[in-house]
Amino acid sequence: MKEKLLRLKTVRKLIKTNRIESQEELLGLLQKEGFEVTQATLSRDLKLLKVGKVSDGRSGYVYILPDEDERRENEQLYIQDILRGYVSIDYSGNIVVIKTFGGHADAVSNALDALNFDEILGTVAGENCIFVCLREGVTGENFLSILKAKIPEIEI
Repeated sequence: MKEKLLRLKTVRKLIKTNRIESQEELLGLLQKEGFEVTQATLSRDLKLLKVGKVSDGRSGYVYILPDEDERRENEQLYIQDILRGYVSIDYSGNIVVIKTFGGHADAVSNALDALNFDEILGTVAGENCIFVCLREGVTGENFLSILKAKIPEIEI
């Protein structure tokens, strides 16, 4: 988990300080920084960081990061999706069960995924219920306190 966070931080730094036109180029820079990652992992990292490509005004396209205001605005939209859609949250061990209003499970699950909680291994959404599998060593109680810190308005 720490390596992933360090890798994401490095990807952000590399994009901010270099003119990068392709994943292959970024992959090479990451390897020079000591990271051995696959193209698939890098692709997931870029999606997670919401990296985009824009015209460089010349002949190509370069990677850019969303600005901080845009990131905060998106985060608030995800939080609103969670607050609008959930009914209750409970846990057993490292499994969290979130009950939602009918048809809201997808939106709440997508919002949890988009908020990139390191504690979440994965989510599975049904019609009105979400199962959240937490990483080894993270308890439901731990996660609920982290969730409450991130979303103070949530009632647990």
